[in-house]
Amino acid sequence: MERKVNLKDVARDADVSLSTASHALNGTAPLTIEVRERVLDSAKRLGYLDRRRKKATIAALHVLLLAIPDDAAPESDLNLVSWTILNGLRRECERRGIRIVPFVSTGRRIDGAQVRQIALAERADGIVVLNDDQPELIRSLASADMPVVIVNGEDPTMLVDTVTPENRFGARLGIEHLLGLGHRRILHLTWKGRTTIQRRYDGFSDAFLAAQLPVPAEMIVEAEGYEPRHGEAAINALLDRDPTMKGASAVFCAADNLALGCLKALADRDIRVPEAISVLGFDDIVPGEFSRPPLSTVSVPTDRLGAAALALIEQRLIANDPQRPAHRLELGCHLVLRGSVAPPG
Repeated sequence: MERKVNLKDVARDADVSLSTASHALNGTAPLTIEVRERVLDSAKRLGYLDRRRKKATIAALHVLLLAIPDDAAPESDLNLVSWTILNGLRRECERRGIRIVPFVSTGRRIDGAQVRQIALAERADGIVVLNDDQPELIRSLASADMPVVIVNGEDPTMLVDTVTPENRFGARLGIEHLLGLGHRRILHLTWKGRTTIQRRYDGFSDAFLAAQLPVPAEMIVEAEGYEPRHGEAAINALLDRDPTMKGASAVFCAADNLALGCLKALADRDIRVPEAISVLGFDDIVPGEFSRPPLSTVSVPTDRLGAAALALIEQRLIANDPQRPAHRLELGCHLVLRGSVAPPG
């Protein structure tokens, strides 16, 4: 009876220590690319890799192509959500010894053909795309001969794997809290964002329907963008038209950036929060903790999205199944209540 190859055999063949071989196969420590590939080559040639993959116990990801639109690349207060996602991904790659090959688009749209070309040249094992889920990009990347995960985006066609916060559930959770406090005239301050932002409107609607209340379509206010200045301008324009703000007792903002602008506009008009009107945000970025009053918000697990994307890529590499269906992974959100929300006066 032929003896099964074990980890000691792999370590001996690759001329590394037993612990180094273990780290290389399990992604539990940073190693040089040369050492990692040498161990993987030995494990593959000796048949150890196939046996471990069948048991789903091998980390096969060691080079990752990360594609980012140029508006998400600069580190600034406006990009705190994107940078929290990126930092979480970077830390997880460092922990697992995965090399990141960054690609920043020259415009707001990522070129799928460029991404595929660079991924092949760098011998990437998988591709992660941040904040871009345009159909053309997804179709282009779906034809790549490697796993692809869209982070903070959706693929209605289910061609590639995606990881997002549960935007719809999170918004519903926030509105249900406001309704539970007694608010009925709730303004929704949003903008024409991607599908992920539209899901927050869906959650806004879901909460009213679940409470057997009509969805207040007239309470939707669209800002020009997601920046604080856009939220401030939208609220100021509304106050100029209607000082009662359509009779609202609360404002649900589709992003904390909008909520910070809303708070400024209200403060400039001497409208007290939460005594006169409550304000609820979405994202839980750091500046919200220090606003006046501190911003209540729906907290998004932005620092966990990167690790979830890596897990999807590794699952697909291990499965080695061309017929494996696309997975849509949504991470749960929770409420963080500070000082900007109270029962209606």
